Amino acid sequence: MFIIQLDYTKPLEVVDQYLQEHRDYLETCYQKNHLVVSGPRNPRTGGIIISQLKDREKVDALIKADPFYINDIAEFSVIEFSPVKYHKNFVEFV
Repeated sequence: MFIIQLDYTKPLEVVDQYLQEHRDYLETCYQKNHLVVSGPRNPRTGGIIISQLKDREKVDALIKADPFYINDIAEFSVIEFSPVKYHKNFVEFV
């Protein structure tokens, strides 16, 4: 699994101009079963996305298609991890 951290590189006024496009893109990723959860950080300096994709190259491709990446709205960093313990209702994502 992968934790994708976004750090905004532009003021929130600019982020908000691309926010709906970013959320629409994430919705397509959810429909393809690529994501588990996503949302803004608090305070709102970026966001977090958790993906159950198994291949780092696919994660990188997912990021490069994100409107926040395309329009240089955020920097993306990726942490790969192997879940060894998880809630029983989470099994389908692992």
